[in-house]
Amino acid sequence: MNRRYLVCSGQAEEVRPSLFEFAGGEQAFQALAVAHHARCLADAELNHPFSHADLNPQHVPRLAAYWAEVLGGPPVYSSRYSDQTAMLKQHAGNGEMGDLGRRFVDCFVAAADDAGLPRDPEFRAALRAYMAWAVDDVLSYPEKDDVPHGAITPHWSWDGLQRPSAHQPG
Repeated sequence: MNRRYLVCSGQAEEVRPSLFEFAGGEQAFQALAVAHHARCLADAELNHPFSHADLNPQHVPRLAAYWAEVLGGPPVYSSRYSDQTAMLKQHAGNGEMGDLGRRFVDCFVAAADDAGLPRDPEFRAALRAYMAWAVDDVLSYPEKDDVPHGAITPHWSWDGLQRPSAHQPG
C-alpha cells in the first residue's frame, strides 16, 4: 500500500490515502461503474433494473461520481447530480428483493477485478464492507415516504462508516 507520513512535533504518523485515492481516483471509479453496470446487465436476475429503456443516460457517470464521493473523492455527485435523499428515494419501495442484494455485492466485487482496481486485501475488504452496508441501507426503506429528508451522503474509509462530526460538512 502507498504510505504517506505526517510529521508533527517530531513524530512521524502514517497518513493513509483515501479509498478513492488508493483505487486510482476518478478514472478508477469510472471503470468500476462501467464494469459493474456490464456485470449487472449480464446477470439473469439483476439485469431487469439495469435494462429499462428509461434508465437515466447518465446512470454510469452518476454511479461513478457517487461511489467516488462516498469513498473519499470530491463531492461531484452532490454538486452535479443529486443528493442522498433523492438517491435513497429512487431505490426505495421495491418490495422483497430476494437475493438481489447479495448478487449486487458480488457483481461489485467482481467488477473491481474487471476495472483493475488494486488487489490489496485490506482495500478489497473495505470495498466489500462498504457495498454490503450500502445495499442493506438502501433496502431498509420499504417505502419512498420512509426516506428521511436531508439524508447525509455517507463517507466510508478504511475503518468503515465515518459519522459526521460537528465541524465536518455532511
